[in-house]
Amino acid sequence: MGGEDEDLGREIYTSGQYQIDTPSWHVEDSPWKAEKILMMLRRNSIIPRTICEVGCGAGEILYQLQIKMDDKCEFWGYEISPYAFSLCQKKGNNRLHFFLQDILELEVRSGFFDLMLLIDLIEHIENYMDFLRKIKKSATYMLFHIPLELSIDSVLRNKLFEHRMRVGHLHYFNREIALHALQDAGFSVMDHFYTFGSAALPAKSAKARLGRVLRKMFTAVSEDFAARTAGGAGLMVLAR
Repeated sequence: MGGEDEDLGREIYTSGQYQIDTPSWHVEDSPWKAEKILMMLRRNSIIPRTICEVGCGAGEILYQLQIKMDDKCEFWGYEISPYAFSLCQKKGNNRLHFFLQDILELEVRSGFFDLMLLIDLIEHIENYMDFLRKIKKSATYMLFHIPLELSIDSVLRNKLFEHRMRVGHLHYFNREIALHALQDAGFSVMDHFYTFGSAALPAKSAKARLGRVLRKMFTAVSEDFAARTAGGAGLMVLAR
């Protein structure tokens, strides 16, 4: 995760607490996320030659992209957690570079990268609007994945605070809030679509398996309906 000076959202990562709760750093979800990123690029005929990920975690998303993209593309990952950096550093090679550094510490000229990835990131940053404005011109295209945790289910079952305590989420979004936030920060939204990792990825408990079945039923009716009621959705957004 990248962001501001030491704040509420990043403390869980720099203190080492997150690695205790999630030692894999969600590596198992990375191939699925990489496929969604590639889907967005194909939908918009974008062929980047330089890709940067802010808050690259264990570096698996960039590693998966390198495997599947043109060998002329070069990748940079920035991470503030020493533990996560120790994981991603092992995957580095001549086209895949990792840095233990806050992206805001760089003096990056306008359009330095073709594509910047901010995958499951802004919900962790205390002042995410300020962060978005500061990094806006660092790349030609920005690709966000934002968890949509505001749903009827999460509100009725009082689940939002659980995300704050367990994974350091400080902000909660639905589709409209996410899109308006990006527009208010000065981005022009080019394309977006729902993702449902909760239905696509392996369930880790009986309760999660039941929720997965219900979400699949809901998405068969309407993805928008499923995101607003049962939750478990994310939003992939391409912006400039």
